[in-house]
Amino acid sequence: MSNWMEVPVSLGVSGARPMVGINWGSSNFRAWRIGADGTVLDRVAMPHGVAALDREGMRACIDALVARWGPLGDCWASGMIGSNIGWADAGYCKAPSSVADLAAHSLDATIGDTPVRIIPGLACTGPHGGPDVMRGEEVELYGYLALCGARSGDQFIVLPGTHSKWVHCRDGRIVDFFTAMGGEIFDRMTSQGLLASITEGSGAVGAAFDGGCDRARLSGLGLGSLLFETRARAVRAGLGKEDAASHLRGLLIGGEIADALRLYPALAGAQVTLIGNPALSALFARPLGAHDIAAEIVDSERCCIAGYGALVAATSDRAERAA
Repeated sequence: MSNWMEVPVSLGVSGARPMVGINWGSSNFRAWRIGADGTVLDRVAMPHGVAALDREGMRACIDALVARWGPLGDCWASGMIGSNIGWADAGYCKAPSSVADLAAHSLDATIGDTPVRIIPGLACTGPHGGPDVMRGEEVELYGYLALCGARSGDQFIVLPGTHSKWVHCRDGRIVDFFTAMGGEIFDRMTSQGLLASITEGSGAVGAAFDGGCDRARLSGLGLGSLLFETRARAVRAGLGKEDAASHLRGLLIGGEIADALRLYPALAGAQVTLIGNPALSALFARPLGAHDIAAEIVDSERCCIAGYGALVAATSDRAERAA
């Protein structure tokens, strides 16, 4: 393990009954010391994902938090730590579900000498009729639902990323969702293969991006028939490398939105919440606006912190009802 474990003890950890939330993915480890009022007292972020760790390595990560913060107390961990490559397989909670359902399905574990509640993923039958799963994003989703308060009716939340999640909520519960792999397709196609030599950059808002979005929205064609067009535009129309990347990004995001509108007709005229990287979220917001769909961009960390708090609150409510 690297020397991040030797960081000095935080001097600012105080407050009644602080808790710890851990988002532990395949590639990264993020942890927050959270006060009873939801304030972040301290945070740790390092590239120690479970895919690169054996059990001793996972134990060392938790021990490092204890060395930094003292006993962790109420500690919750989400993400791939609860998968079949993590510390223990926490399985999946079946949607439709509430945050109380998620809390009830969490797994009590001990990593080293530290008790940790491992949060399950979420599974559903998607609006396309096939199975779908998420692991880690459910905490952000329930955190946002807790932050926005009780709302009746349908809500739509998008988590843009490598594997974007399009999520349908109703009355504070997650009803179902579907996953789009546009981010991974973009990364792979611009790093190797036919389009790698004619693209540069991550894509940006502009005429080329808008053109890609419109092409995906209006052509009626699937992406398999549209993607090669990016190369043809570079060869025949002189599309520069940065514009080619933007056009490709537009095709992929526009295709996601077209799919979402087919699967969720209620999206038309609705407001969508985007949780994630602000720059990538802005790329989604622009074509959504072209469909007259308003979009708000919400900070991912804020939702994540609120999600751990919502899980603690749901567990406390359940214990009080059982008493």
